[in-house]
Amino acid sequence: MVVPGPVSRRAAAATMLLRTARVPRECWFLPTALLCAYGFFASLRPSEPFLTPYLLGPDKNLTEREESKPDRLLVLKVLWNDFLVCYSSRPLLCWSVWWALSTCGYFQVVNYAQGLWEQVMPSRHAAIYNGGVEAVSTLLGAVAVFAVGYIKISWSTWGELTLSLFSLLIAAAVYIMDTVGNIWVCYASYVVFRIIYMLLITIATFQIAANLSMERYALVFGVNTFIALALQTLLTLIVVDASGLGLEITTQFFIYAGYFALIAVVFLANGTVSIMKKYRKQEDPQSSSQETPS
Repeated sequence: MVVPGPVSRRAAAATMLLRTARVPRECWFLPTALLCAYGFFASLRPSEPFLTPYLLGPDKNLTEREESKPDRLLVLKVLWNDFLVCYSSRPLLCWSVWWALSTCGYFQVVNYAQGLWEQVMPSRHAAIYNGGVEAVSTLLGAVAVFAVGYIKISWSTWGELTLSLFSLLIAAAVYIMDTVGNIWVCYASYVVFRIIYMLLITIATFQIAANLSMERYALVFGVNTFIALALQTLLTLIVVDASGLGLEITTQFFIYAGYFALIAVVFLANGTVSIMKKYRKQEDPQSSSQETPS
């Protein structure tokens, strides 16, 4: 007969505790066995005794002789010479400068766009579609990249002006996203911003690669990426970080719009000067040939 009351309840609780305490003791074997089996098969390497003789075979062109380590100063000297050769090319320098500057601004806009959208339309007040916008912008950017192969233009002549025009469009998209205050306009501006950037960065990458030998790809793109990240870090410290100005998100995007507008002005001036020099060179031989007496 079960006696009701606190004593019986304490006894029942103790019984249940003992039953649950036995469960881990009864279930330890299977996980332990699986872990042991995994460790055994992960360490089992049946081909290892035969790997070295195979790699040292006559058809592999390998040897056991240890080669001497290259001189570090010589490596740095070669690297520096390659750096100077690469960036002495004016077209490569132009595209690389735009590549680094625009990538810095692109990272800033993409990293802090969610914060701007949250201020325009707080997620606790309405449904948001931030992830869908990211997906759509990526998809349309890929379509634009695919379509750029059908664009026929002399990039050596009109490249800088094209960079200037599209950088100005990027600046306008960022400015509209910052000032309008409508979430759907922000989404549309962001999509336009990403499409233009993905289009231009593809063109820039191709133009840089076209002026390089394959052995120097890693050097140039590595330097360009390093400069972009260094500029982004500096811009973050000045504009975003509390130790710097610590500006509000809307003010930050106003600065990013001005940043891309400044890029547009620089490349507009440089492109205009380049086109004027090119046409003067074309006119000089014609004028000299006309002045030559028959």
